[in-house]
Amino acid sequence: MLIAIGIGNTSIKIGIYGGEKLEASWHIATDLRRMPDEYSITLLSLIQAAGIAKSDIKEAAMWCTVPPLISTFEEVLKKNFGISPLVVGAGIKTGIRIRMDSPKEVGADRIVNATAAHSLWNGPCIILDMGTATTFDIVSGEGDYLGGAIAPGIMMAAEALFTRPAQLYRVQLAAPKKAIGTNTVSAMQSGIIFGYTSLVEGMVRRLQSEIPEKATVVATGGYASLILKETNVIDAFNPDLSLTGLRILNELNRK
Repeated sequence: MLIAIGIGNTSIKIGIYGGEKLEASWHIATDLRRMPDEYSITLLSLIQAAGIAKSDIKEAAMWCTVPPLISTFEEVLKKNFGISPLVVGAGIKTGIRIRMDSPKEVGADRIVNATAAHSLWNGPCIILDMGTATTFDIVSGEGDYLGGAIAPGIMMAAEALFTRPAQLYRVQLAAPKKAIGTNTVSAMQSGIIFGYTSLVEGMVRRLQSEIPEKATVVATGGYASLILKETNVIDAFNPDLSLTGLRILNELNRK
């Protein structure tokens, strides 16, 4: 079995694969203050609760956008499973060609998403990842990572709205019945949800205009579900895209 771990700025995605099947997955909070032993207790508890034997886990793959946690999780995996993870970074096989001005600038999370999308859809893709940031990544039908765009995440923008103006307060992130808000809550919900829906629609339109072929728009990330019902530009939703990318990269690099 493979344990796949994606370490983002706010959350850590963990998945256990038996072959190509995702047997179990979890999200836990990213916390730089936690020690390896603390992460070990959490991880082993989750695996045990899922009925998975620790001894069945033979391989590990990991991407990380919080560099100090790479060594933390390398220690966790070595101590508890006796394995060293494949860490996504320079020098590994990806199955895609990065056409950025500086390929090293591309985040590991964007590489795994692009790898997964190219493998699963086998054609040009626009990948929308709505997490801490809202990112757009473009992969050509030939497997070239062409670049993309980065915008503030929906929660980041919402928090700025909640914390800066003195008379505004936190509201549930849900779509209101109509765009014209008739009270403060519905006005804020409209601006956040419909505003980000329009951002996605506008960016997809602009990005598609620069790609010669019709691209499949694939959404992932914890906040993508907030706008899925509000737009028809998204063709597919895969919440486990980055874990799938880790599985594929592990297969490419362990051969």
